[in-house]
Amino acid sequence: MTFAGYKNLLILEKVKNGISDKVTIATLLVALGIIYGDIGTSPLYALRAVIGDRPIDINLVYGGVSCIFWTLVFQTSVKYIWLTLKADNDGEGGIFSLYALVRRYGKRLVIPTILGATALLADGIITPPISVASAIEGLGMVKGFENTILAGNNLTVGIVIAILSLLFFFQRFGTQVIGKTFGPVMTIWFSMLFVVGFSQILHYPDVLKALSPHYAYNLLANYPNGFWLLGAVFLCTTGAEALYSDLGHCGIKNIRITWAFVKISLVACYLGQAAWLIHQGGSALNGRNPFFEMIPLWFLLPSILIATAATIIASQALISGSYTLISEAMNLNFWPRIAVRQPSNTKGQIYIPSVNTILWGGCILMILYFRSSAHMEAAYGFSISIAMMMTTILLSYYLLYKIRWNRFLVYALLIMFATIETSFFIANIVKIKERWMFLFFELFIFTTMYVWYYARKINNRFTKFIEINKYLPQIELLSEDQSIPKFSTHLIYLTKANTGHEIEEKIIKSIFGKKPKRADVYWFVHINRIEHPYTLTYDIVELLEGKLIKININVGFRIQPKTELYFKRIVQELMVSKELNLNTRPDCSNKYNTELDFKFVVIHKYLSVENEFALREGFLLNSYFFLYKLGQSDEKAFGLDKSDVLVEHVPLVYQPVNKIELKRIKRY
Repeated sequence: MTFAGYKNLLILEKVKNGISDKVTIATLLVALGIIYGDIGTSPLYALRAVIGDRPIDINLVYGGVSCIFWTLVFQTSVKYIWLTLKADNDGEGGIFSLYALVRRYGKRLVIPTILGATALLADGIITPPISVASAIEGLGMVKGFENTILAGNNLTVGIVIAILSLLFFFQRFGTQVIGKTFGPVMTIWFSMLFVVGFSQILHYPDVLKALSPHYAYNLLANYPNGFWLLGAVFLCTTGAEALYSDLGHCGIKNIRITWAFVKISLVACYLGQAAWLIHQGGSALNGRNPFFEMIPLWFLLPSILIATAATIIASQALISGSYTLISEAMNLNFWPRIAVRQPSNTKGQIYIPSVNTILWGGCILMILYFRSSAHMEAAYGFSISIAMMMTTILLSYYLLYKIRWNRFLVYALLIMFATIETSFFIANIVKIKERWMFLFFELFIFTTMYVWYYARKINNRFTKFIEINKYLPQIELLSEDQSIPKFSTHLIYLTKANTGHEIEEKIIKSIFGKKPKRADVYWFVHINRIEHPYTLTYDIVELLEGKLIKININVGFRIQPKTELYFKRIVQELMVSKELNLNTRPDCSNKYNTELDFKFVVIHKYLSVENEFALREGFLLNSYFFLYKLGQSDEKAFGLDKSDVLVEHVPLVYQPVNKIELKRIKRY
């Protein structure tokens, strides 16, 4: 049997995370529960941050609401709902999905991708504590709790820590049970936002004037230091990235339909808060939260419970999003391989213990350091403003080169979003002094991704490929040489070679080394990471009939590969279809042993002592191999059982030492 070139034989599996793009009541509820946690809880603190300790007047209040409204229009509705959702990668979204779509159009897109991913992970540390703290602090308005639940006191901080700790603890068990309540809870939350806000608008309809862009311009241009208030205004749209990141869970139509309801509810709530602020009679907030102040006393406690549930959902969405982000980073070679678990039978749901621990520790440190949501507002938004700018850069490449929009239209959109987001970024720069501790975390994330990506490039550059055809006669002779003990019936090497006629030189050296490895059949298995997130297909070529076969397994970047399982299934399929004749049973066993006789060989590189590095290369490679040791082994990462794996080590000589001043001393 001979395979003529590469032939696609079988689609093993195609897993789709989440649901289809059809629209039903159930899918709309799912979208409400998953997508809008972060942006949906921003009314708890966004307008309060704009007002701060400043004297309450119509220019400040109406200007703040006007800026919030037009930010939701341009940033959320136009950029994300209309434009960015177009960039779906087989139904998936997020900065790595977008990068996978456009990476062929520019090598320099790596840096914006790393910056955007770093910023999104940093957001996962501050959003849970600020959201939960904002809700819990509302208990201070409930009769009997006035003197106990105060912003920043030990009891409030303890409650927030307890809620967050329980949330992170239960991640290991999966969220499929509580996840079913997300949609109904968020529906109640947004309905409450609308009803409470609309009731204030009915009493004071003059507040609708705040929607005029005139008030936004007046605040930024004429109000004292008004431009810098954009840092607080930006809090209203920090969850916009989630609209795109969670595209695969809900589908474009469900997100766009539910956004209409969500946006109306948010705008009504902000207008309601503005109405209360103008007519409440005081000259300053004095630590009050306009969101809870406009809620009737009889409904205050239920509203706090609903708000707490909504903030927990917002936190859960960011935690799950962080898992997905790191998983995609690993599969696209931006992050060292670490343990990934699937805590439930729900497809696509993953749990990464190390990420969970880092996020939990970061969230606890945030609440211990800032102690109140008002203090966290001063540090919130800087990271997301960077993430949005990076998304804009990648999106412009997608519009220009992938779907080929008119160049002038793309430039016009790019200028508009660049102006808006640069303004937000500049306004958020002043927050660095409040968030200096974040810089260490962000520097760690960025450096890890940068080192891993570029050091792998250097490592791969020193992988030498050779023509396999000239070694075919030797392989056939070795396979039939009875004088050499058989190493394994099936000997499998993992290879990076994309073409069928090439193989790494180190693999040939491994086969014909000091102790040649004789096998009945030699297999070269290439895991090909592709830009489509959930594709899982394979094609094969028989290089030497019955002796040497190469398999290319095309794996989407959102799938954790299980190479040994895939390989055994492929061989069994070929045996059953009688495309291979290996003198074994259909299940690949033999009459003496029912166990499958496979041996995988994994070849690890290590940094040779014979190197003499320049500064950058030395930093990259030494850091890379340090991270490599800390991460998950190749055999675990590719889904190989230890009992079936042989690990070999070869040195990497990047820049050999040339000048060795070694003098011989003559002894008489």
